[in-house]
Amino acid sequence: MSQFAYTNGILHAEGNSLEALAQSIRTPFYCYSTAALTHNFQAFENALCQRNSLVCFAVKANPNLAVINTLSSLGAGADVVSEGELRRALAGGVPADKIVFSGVGKTREELRYALDKRILQINVESLSELKLLSEIACENGVEADIAVRVNPDVDAVTHEKITTGRQENKFGIDISAAESIYEYASSLPGICPTAVAMHIGSQLVDLAPFRTAFKRLRELVTALGGAGHQIRRIDLGGGLGVSYNGESYDVPGPELYAQVVNEVLGDIDCTLMFEPGRVISGSAGVLVTKVIYVKKGEGRNFVIVDAAMNDLIRPALYDAQHDIQPVRLPPADACTQLYDIVGPVCETGDTFARQIAMPDIIEGDYLVFNAAGAYGASMSSTYNSRCLVPEILVRGKEFSIVRKRPSYEEMFSLEQFADWQE
Repeated sequence: MSQFAYTNGILHAEGNSLEALAQSIRTPFYCYSTAALTHNFQAFENALCQRNSLVCFAVKANPNLAVINTLSSLGAGADVVSEGELRRALAGGVPADKIVFSGVGKTREELRYALDKRILQINVESLSELKLLSEIACENGVEADIAVRVNPDVDAVTHEKITTGRQENKFGIDISAAESIYEYASSLPGICPTAVAMHIGSQLVDLAPFRTAFKRLRELVTALGGAGHQIRRIDLGGGLGVSYNGESYDVPGPELYAQVVNEVLGDIDCTLMFEPGRVISGSAGVLVTKVIYVKKGEGRNFVIVDAAMNDLIRPALYDAQHDIQPVRLPPADACTQLYDIVGPVCETGDTFARQIAMPDIIEGDYLVFNAAGAYGASMSSTYNSRCLVPEILVRGKEFSIVRKRPSYEEMFSLEQFADWQE
């Protein structure tokens, strides 16, 4: 059951009227449901309950501290890709021994910080990174538990900008070279290769690429074991998709995903690690916006809202479609029209939907973009000098502002005149 539903004709987030929140807080804003976050995390974790596993939330999907804390209180670990995300995970209450650090471009400073915090695992993605990590570990008198992130050369059949498991992608080390890399890693001081990792992409709605990649990973783990390497953990990454708008296919849930995991890796004596992001937070959040103008033209009706591509860039960046619905439920016999839903930014790309049928919209109406809890606020910016969008967390009938909208003065305070300017 969705935690975003109509009550007395008004769309609610759990026990909170989104119309009342919009009038109180001012749009646009993101609203997250504690109940939805909890349900999504537990559904994923429970699907894997027969396995020795660790579910690490992909912080890049939604790095809000309150969201991280909600999930860490449920036992979630964290998958991070920068020192900033690592610091957020720790600040949000995630224990260091449940944090895995991925990413192709970790700097010396970031690796040193990760070692200093004694995190669970660093996923190494190049030979150069492996050498640098060995050097830093020796300098600090510690040993780094690592996984080599392998690239299994599997097409995830997803958007080209979010696929990560093909040979031409920048991520990981070619799986054909993995055995020699592990042999080399075992000879390096300060390096303890205890795990294998992969991640083939995001928003996967077909389980076949997972199955193929898992089989290739299984073959590698078996070969490594035969060569005497003690592999204790297998990091399978994330990538399971969610339902947005305009999709004619059924999106597989955690149960079907877990079935593939168990069929391919069920008898492997290793802890399995997972890095879900979108499937945890995506459906747990909405973006609430207000209609500024309805602009009727000869061939198009434009609905101009106060949210823009700087608040939700997925449609402009990935051609993504989010289901859009009115906060106030229209009458059953309401007439519908075709609209383009657009934002105020000076870019034609600032378009959320084209020619969608919706009940009559008038200026002042509130609309919501559904399934906006992942890669929404986390990718927001101040383009066009628009203040960052605020974020709200609800729990039952309670709500709290968990990222405020900064003032213009606060935004400008990050800048200064040059020394020679008055």
